[in-house]
Amino acid sequence: MKTATVKEAGPEAEKRGRKASKETRQLQLIEATIDSLAKRGYSDTTMADVADGAGLSRGIVNFHFESKEKLLIATLQHMYDEYSAHWRAALTKAGDDPARQLQALVAADFDRSVCNKRKLAAWCAFWGEAKSRPTYQALSGSRDKDYQQTVVDLCVRLKDDGGYDFDPEATALGLSAMLEGLWLRLMMAAENVTRETAHQAATDYLASAFPKHFSRKEAGARKIA
Repeated sequence: MKTATVKEAGPEAEKRGRKASKETRQLQLIEATIDSLAKRGYSDTTMADVADGAGLSRGIVNFHFESKEKLLIATLQHMYDEYSAHWRAALTKAGDDPARQLQALVAADFDRSVCNKRKLAAWCAFWGEAKSRPTYQALSGSRDKDYQQTVVDLCVRLKDDGGYDFDPEATALGLSAMLEGLWLRLMMAAENVTRETAHQAATDYLASAFPKHFSRKEAGARKIA
């Protein structure tokens, strides 16, 4: 019986190995695509650029993704998955207090793992194409909706707790728009804008919108990863 078990496990182990290899190869190509988007932009990125960047043959790229469009969709999906996992982890780590949760969401946006010139440039490349590509709109719309609803819910809880007089949806929209604008300024390498100063600006917004929960003095002392 033990021998039979070993024989049965062999093909399964081999199958898992092939799957891992496939996933690893696809991730390698996706990372090379992000590199190319950051360096060349959307229109000038080619399958050949990605293959060269990954150190693989063009046939391998075609085998895994078939076309540039499918490769770019997979790359956008990967970036959204990464970003979503990042902010959700920050939210969970912050516990149940809405002020700490909102503070964690803001800080997460300027963590170097997601907020760096390479990834910001890739995001901007996709944003520039989203208007004319329904697939991108659908993908980004569903993910953005989840994030935005989370921010709205936190604003509602803070309003109830602090007795504030504001529209939670408008306040949440203002915060999200500010965060996106700060990302754009960082990508454009605007003078005097760093991850730290961008984070400071965002936390100043929190202190203005929720003065009973945040203070500018405390915000200035907080660090980002």
